[in-house]
Amino acid sequence: MDEEYDVIVLGTGLTECILSGIMSVNGKKVLHMDRNPYYGGESSSITPLEELYKRFTLPDSPPESMGRGRDWNVDLIPKFLMANGQLVKMLLYTEVTRYLDFKVVEGSFVYKGGKIYKVPSTETEALASNLMGMFEKRRFRKFLVFVANFDENDPKTFEGVDPKTTTMRDVYKKFDLGQDVIDFTGHALALYRTDDYLDVPCLETINRIKLYSESLARYGKSPYLYPLYGLGELPQGFARLSAIYGGTYMLNKPVDDIVMEGGKVIGVKSEGEVARCKQLICDPSYIPDRVRKAGQVIRVICILSHPIKNTNDANSCQIIIPQNQVNRNSDIYVCMISYAHNVAAQGKYIAIVSTTVETSEPEAEIEPALELLEPIDQKSVPSVDTSCFYVFASRSYDATTHFETTCNDIKDIYKRMTGTDFDFENMKRKQNDVFGEDEQ
Repeated sequence: MDEEYDVIVLGTGLTECILSGIMSVNGKKVLHMDRNPYYGGESSSITPLEELYKRFTLPDSPPESMGRGRDWNVDLIPKFLMANGQLVKMLLYTEVTRYLDFKVVEGSFVYKGGKIYKVPSTETEALASNLMGMFEKRRFRKFLVFVANFDENDPKTFEGVDPKTTTMRDVYKKFDLGQDVIDFTGHALALYRTDDYLDVPCLETINRIKLYSESLARYGKSPYLYPLYGLGELPQGFARLSAIYGGTYMLNKPVDDIVMEGGKVIGVKSEGEVARCKQLICDPSYIPDRVRKAGQVIRVICILSHPIKNTNDANSCQIIIPQNQVNRNSDIYVCMISYAHNVAAQGKYIAIVSTTVETSEPEAEIEPALELLEPIDQKSVPSVDTSCFYVFASRSYDATTHFETTCNDIKDIYKRMTGTDFDFENMKRKQNDVFGEDEQ
């Protein structure tokens, strides 16, 4: 403890562990502490099942029908990885993939008029989908072809659209797309949480739809991946990377105080000792008096003995309920995984519902999603998290079911810490590093 570090990191959530790994690979001296005895912080996977019951103060212990407690790894923050997205890129560049195994999520679905439908994202699927009428299908197919061919560096592909000034609302008008199609395009393909994107230039939306299509093209069933044994494996993989490059780890280490001098952080005090640092990264729970509340997210964990209806008996899937379908300002997400991912006992499924809180009765807000899951064997007490941020404090995890927003937070913190734009090349392991592992 009584040493000087370039960077001290508090909390072992995914954001903190990725930053710790990058800083270590880049030659920084890193101390990583967590007050908890386990990795993952808010993004950990809870095991055994008895521990989950305790955490949510559920009455009694799990019934025998739930199988062995240690067969369960239940994520507190449900998210999938876009197969062609930023987190997968980070895993590949750092070679953290060698510590993890992934499975493709079996389906992506969208809610319309009380029913759920598979999200069409290729021309063939668009023509076969029940979400649209015949003429709408043709218009949507034209739109998908336009997006697939679009290249921001080649004006010939613009078809009269200026990516820097034409709004997405105008692009939809150009292809004469109806409200239902706009809903699932913006929310289930571009993965926006609200409709604010409609009135800003269309380039980001087009790139988001391309990311979805490219991710889908990699594995076919859906654009999403999920790690075996749960998301808690991800922070541990990056923590291992940091340790290989000389990072020091201390779990179960209480943080008594963040030491300031002249308005700057100069160290962290723990059990009477002070570790000094030039920069500090932490999750918001370590500085509750210095964060600004930016909203709330409600999450409910549901244990089922059956796949979700109308999902072709998928053992994993995502369902997005677009805001307009349930008269809200933000979407509701359902993220379902199962025994196939080594996170539940044989024949059991875990569905986690989440959304941004908009009223004083958050439980009523997620009712449309819970109805899709019936019958439910066991429901956790809903947890409502506050999302907030400050200087090099990471943001809390939002309601989305993918990691793209988390990766944007990582890139933002990196830029503020180093003064330079995030570059994936900086994440590559150094070939001649003394801490490097033997080539596999």
